[in-house]
Amino acid sequence: MLLVEDDPMLGRALTAALGQEGWQVVHCENAGAARLALVDHAFVAVLLDLGLPGGSGLDLLATMRARYDPTPVLIITARDQLSDRVRGLDAGADDYIVKPFQRDEMLARLRAVLRRSRGAVTPLLRWRDVEIDPAARTVTRGGRRVGLSANEFRILRVLLESGGRVLSRDQLQDRLYGNDAEIGSNTVAVYVHQLRRKLGDEVVVTELGFGYRIGDES
Repeated sequence: MLLVEDDPMLGRALTAALGQEGWQVVHCENAGAARLALVDHAFVAVLLDLGLPGGSGLDLLATMRARYDPTPVLIITARDQLSDRVRGLDAGADDYIVKPFQRDEMLARLRAVLRRSRGAVTPLLRWRDVEIDPAARTVTRGGRRVGLSANEFRILRVLLESGGRVLSRDQLQDRLYGNDAEIGSNTVAVYVHQLRRKLGDEVVVTELGFGYRIGDES
């Protein structure tokens, strides 16, 4: 569980409440730390404040959705205007709760968000005998589970969804990091190398001077 909340006292209280429910919590107090956490890890859900040091929670949410990150997001904020709620939901939030709120209501909304996300029907993606389950975030080849990092999974999913179109390094990098190119400008090639090592050299084709595409079907 990722908690993005800049108030240290509230952050500690929420971390304790979530911990009592059995969730392990990563607490970030600013937008920059949250971006790094989302790049490096896959979370079951995100509790997201909107007013953050170093950036807007809405911008962080938009970056998540732009790179096909379906992690459920519950906005927690003091902004109680209808227009704020609409912007949050339109940006891709799954629910919205206004501070101050009761612990039990927050936990109930979080459980509801998780139930809805688990019930969502997400089509499986296939290439030859490689199968991706976007909802469960699992990959198999020939029926055997293959462990991928969060970013390896994202690149494979984007390439499969692109239907054989060539995507440049910059396009793939944008799907990983959004506008935060400084996080890692040379990592796409590393992730492609790892995908080939784990799934086979033929899974990703390099089009020299242009970028990458998913391998041929036969």
